Amino acid sequence: MKHILIIEDDTVIAEVQKDYLEANGYSVDVATSGDTGLQKALREEYDLLILDLMLPIVDGFEICKQVRKAKNIPILLVSAKKEDIDKIRGLGLGADDHISKPFSLGELVARVKAHLARYDRLVSDSKPRTAKEEIRLRGIRIDKLARRVYINGNEVAFTSKEYDLLLFLVTHPNWVFSKTELFEKIWGLDSYGDIATVTVHISKLREKIESDPAKPQYIETVWGVGYRFLL
Repeated sequence: MKHILIIEDDTVIAEVQKDYLEANGYSVDVATSGDTGLQKALREEYDLLILDLMLPIVDGFEICKQVRKAKNIPILLVSAKKEDIDKIRGLGLGADDHISKPFSLGELVARVKAHLARYDRLVSDSKPRTAKEEIRLRGIRIDKLARRVYINGNEVAFTSKEYDLLLFLVTHPNWVFSKTELFEKIWGLDSYGDIATVTVHISKLREKIESDPAKPQYIETVWGVGYRFLL
């Protein structure tokens, strides 16, 4: 049974979400303050975090930042704010998805299922390393089995989505993909989600792999079309 932590200061909303998720087969804990939620998220083992942004004592942005440093689990941000800047900031801190209030419980469960299923696929490969488990390309080395990336010999930390996006682009060099195509390939959420997350993740990748992100040598923007990884 998958174990989920909800960090939400509105106890009514938190309990409704908890009941609905438990009815769908999940084990759920609730924290109603940011400091308590952060402690639980770091101390205990969870498969997914549902995180409200507006929290007392410690806000959701700081929690997302601290949890992402310590753990590689899906983080779903929840906010009543509609501004894109909050979505972009949260995604930039390592969140996997964002959902705006009010939302249906069916949509919440659909996103939870999609992220958990995707994460399970990512960690299920336990085959011994072969030559195909490692990719080397112009200073980039990707250890597919360990999910580690080395840039010019130095290991660089990537979030789960950043890694998946980089791997997909590297394994399809010189192909041009639109934001919508990349969103469907990497996030796999169909109509759920916001393709603005693709732009955020491309920017984060450039910060980590490019010597000068303003003049990218790896990930090229094809204006009006999308992105491609250059050989």
